[in-house]
Amino acid sequence: MFRFIVRRLLQLIPTLFGLSVLLFIWLHRLPGGPETAILGERGTPETRAAIRRNLGLDEPIMVQYARFLKRMGRLDLGTSTGTKRAVTTEFLERFPGTVELTVVAMLLAVGLGIPLGYLAARRRGRFLDHASVGGSLIGICIPVFFLAYVLKAIFAENLGWFPSSGRQDPTIGATRVTNFFVIDGIMTREWDAAADALWHLVLPGIALASIPLAIIVRITRASVLEVLNEDFVRTAEAKGLTERTVRRRHVLRNAMLPVATSIGLQTGLLLSGAVLTETVFAFSGIGAFVAESISQRDYPVLMGFIMIIAVVYVLVNLLVDLSYSVIDPRVRVR
Repeated sequence: MFRFIVRRLLQLIPTLFGLSVLLFIWLHRLPGGPETAILGERGTPETRAAIRRNLGLDEPIMVQYARFLKRMGRLDLGTSTGTKRAVTTEFLERFPGTVELTVVAMLLAVGLGIPLGYLAARRRGRFLDHASVGGSLIGICIPVFFLAYVLKAIFAENLGWFPSSGRQDPTIGATRVTNFFVIDGIMTREWDAAADALWHLVLPGIALASIPLAIIVRITRASVLEVLNEDFVRTAEAKGLTERTVRRRHVLRNAMLPVATSIGLQTGLLLSGAVLTETVFAFSGIGAFVAESISQRDYPVLMGFIMIIAVVYVLVNLLVDLSYSVIDPRVRVR
């Protein structure tokens, strides 16, 4: 197991190196150059030249790339031209909100999707199967922002059961430790703050979970149906093993590899920022902030966040690879 983990970690090095090359090329292929992204179309030749000198863009390309790698290694992502704050600071303040929202959404998607997919496969052709397939199609087809507006209008504005915006009620005066509001409330034993932060996650979490839930249901169903037709399952049933034993040891474990892949991909996508959901609920995550930075041509924010999210996505896929070795030990020796 240790050698498998080390081998996967070593494989990350060329991946991250390739990502840095692509990001650096993108930086230098922007229309008009990075100075245009920072100054806009109204920059004078003098200000453009000054920006190029300050950024070191007048030096040889390899020197610029070496400096770029050095800055990335120090987590020096520059300063936002919009907020005038360090990009790393903005990330550390906003990314915890996106992580909390992603965790809630994926817990809902996985907790409901795998059981529904399995039951639909076991009852193929029956009502539950048709209902699961039809529900998953609806979940994929409904736009996330539309579902978010519907949930907000009904359960927040009309019924008043949930808050309509934000990550936490500002009147609570909660203590900040990690910027993970739920965890901060638990760590400081401010249970009302933790509960309020969790309550703010319910509606956006449901909206964000709709598409991953639909995908996980369909993939689990298809994977379980495929495994149920395998000879080893029929052999286990013929030996007189209980349904619980067959389900746990033979069906679910062998059906989980494609499901784990889907979960990893969906988690990576959500961690990259749920722009529409965060915008509808005025949720201060990275998605809404990056969308605003795009409209403002805030180049340092875009460059830094793309690199960080790429690293996060790679690490999520590493965890998926490690889960393969737990689900199927044969993966370790391939």
